[in-house]
Amino acid sequence: MDMEAVKLSRIVEKLAPELQSFLTESELDLKIVLRDGLALLEPHDAMEIVQHSICEHQNQAMLH
Repeated sequence: MDMEAVKLSRIVEKLAPELQSFLTESELDLKIVLRDGLALLEPHDAMEIVQHSICEHQNQAMLH
């Protein structure tokens, strides 16, 4: 399987729609590179990606 770049919103819509209301538009717009593509992603993977993305987004906000 090839790498695939998708927006976080697509991951959330497919695997964890209940989290969408907790994320900002800028977080949902983040590009995520998936090593094995979206098709092989599991719900627990989506949760981990969301958590990491939020942390990274907050770190970027602190730096500016």
